[in-house]
Amino acid sequence: MERERVMRTFRIAMVQMNATVGDVSGNARRIIGWLREARKAKADLVAFPELAITGYPPEDLLLKPRFLLENRRALDEVIRHCRGIAAVVGYVGEGGISHTLPAHPMVVPAGRHELHNAAAVIADGRLVTVYSKWYLPNYGVFDESRYFHSGRRIPVIVLNGTALGVNICEDIWLPEGPTRVQAAAGAEVIVNINASPFHMGKSRFREQMLATRARDHGVIVTYTNLVGGQDELVFDGNSLVLDQTGEVILRGKAFEEDLLIADLNMAAVGRARLAHGRKKWLHGRAAAMIERTVLSDTFVPRRRTRVVTDGPVLLEPLEEVYRALVVGVRDYVGKNGFKRVVIGLSGGIDSAFTAVVAVDALGSANVHGVFMPSPYTSSDSRDDVRDLAGRLGIQVRTIPITTVFKSYLRSLTSTFEGQPTDTTEENLQARIRGNILMALSNKFGYLVLTTGNKSEMSVGYATLYGDMAGGFAVIKDVPKTMVYELARLRNRRDRTAVIPKRIFDRAPTAELRPNQKDEDTLPPYSILDPILKAYVEEDRAPDEIVELGFDRDTVARVIAMVDRSEYKRRQSPIGIKITHRAFGKDRRMPITNGYRNI
Repeated sequence: MERERVMRTFRIAMVQMNATVGDVSGNARRIIGWLREARKAKADLVAFPELAITGYPPEDLLLKPRFLLENRRALDEVIRHCRGIAAVVGYVGEGGISHTLPAHPMVVPAGRHELHNAAAVIADGRLVTVYSKWYLPNYGVFDESRYFHSGRRIPVIVLNGTALGVNICEDIWLPEGPTRVQAAAGAEVIVNINASPFHMGKSRFREQMLATRARDHGVIVTYTNLVGGQDELVFDGNSLVLDQTGEVILRGKAFEEDLLIADLNMAAVGRARLAHGRKKWLHGRAAAMIERTVLSDTFVPRRRTRVVTDGPVLLEPLEEVYRALVVGVRDYVGKNGFKRVVIGLSGGIDSAFTAVVAVDALGSANVHGVFMPSPYTSSDSRDDVRDLAGRLGIQVRTIPITTVFKSYLRSLTSTFEGQPTDTTEENLQARIRGNILMALSNKFGYLVLTTGNKSEMSVGYATLYGDMAGGFAVIKDVPKTMVYELARLRNRRDRTAVIPKRIFDRAPTAELRPNQKDEDTLPPYSILDPILKAYVEEDRAPDEIVELGFDRDTVARVIAMVDRSEYKRRQSPIGIKITHRAFGKDRRMPITNGYRNI
């Protein structure tokens, strides 16, 4: 005990939980369960993610008065169970009456209560204070200014002799934000709670940013992140504790729920501040924003064994993407009440990879394949589907479409008289397959997983109401070249490869006409994908893309295909976001659009 008193430690618990949007009572029950676990670990304080009670993002549920009332009742229940420990819990706060029009007056009308993305600070059965998020992101997938008002006060809480600054997600990304104010007001630990969606490379960039905040302000930073899938978003966890030098001392699991416990060396923070001669700069308005609360430490546990901090390392980028796809499928299927999925298997890499992800997410018993050969389907495709199914242990039905296709052609003979055969006949085959998959969905309650990749969705190389028909687009944001990379990664995981070698070796083809290849219509994917990344994800102009080394005519052709395919993408099922800029919330282009990039 004497050594612990000299070191002045503070024990923090962090819960990266998988909340379900709208399941307010269920989320509250799970928070209460985690509270018990943190109390058993003898933590001084436990932090939960941003909007842990409502789930993130609640979107237009926030317009429902009953939902807001249930959110507050759930918080009250959590407060009643928060005994012998302090907690920071994300919820929707309601402030005073707003008499000024916010940015979206039709959504949050004047005269109603202001809503806040808030963090409740709770201790020993009472609400101590509330922090409301200052910086409301309104870009990419975020729409927080549509619903919330910004905070006006910045609390600093002293608990068991340690000064804590609480803030939320975006607040810590800005160098001049609340973290700086709180550190200047004496905060030694920043408790930052988050719902930070995954995209490739974000975890590393996020860690670098947090290290900078910790070093710049001489504070320990704790970063508690949400985990799990919510529609097209996946939250990766990867919660962090960084010391005052910016070193990571604890990292949470990736894409899994986790309870992190860390003993923070507060004496080291004090020594570092003295050594660097940090001075308080608060004055005027900044000083007026600070609310300082000192809590009694009578409820803090006294005897505890020191925690040895250890944790997982960051995953490699491709492994992160694969895990995100698996979690995204598992949670979309489960949270929406489905148990089984069905996939149209063609013998190509996209449907094979989609099936592998689905099996990893749901188990082979819950994944059903359908092979639907047409007059142009090769025997290689039939054999590869059979081989894949055997390796995955999934059931595959074979439902030929040739008879139905010929029936369509006979019915349309007089109408199409004198017209050449073209993509119309190709698309008929895709739409027959889409009809069959949706019939199986209706009859057996399967969720149809579509298999189109980002390259195809970008340029419209997909059939509306055909291969785009379904409920969830697993690889909608995965470029074709990355599909191959991810499939090879997954094949290396097991002693026996799950995807047959010939599926990798065969040239991509839709098999909707004799000897068809994707490259009959599209540039090679090794050229197409970099052009699409530059145009779709980086907003580069055509001349800039040409300067990267691409043929001008090819660039113009690709851009034209992207622009005229917006109407298709708007009607496609949602899919898992894994790149910096995905189709959907990330990129909102008008369909009726006279602007031309070429």
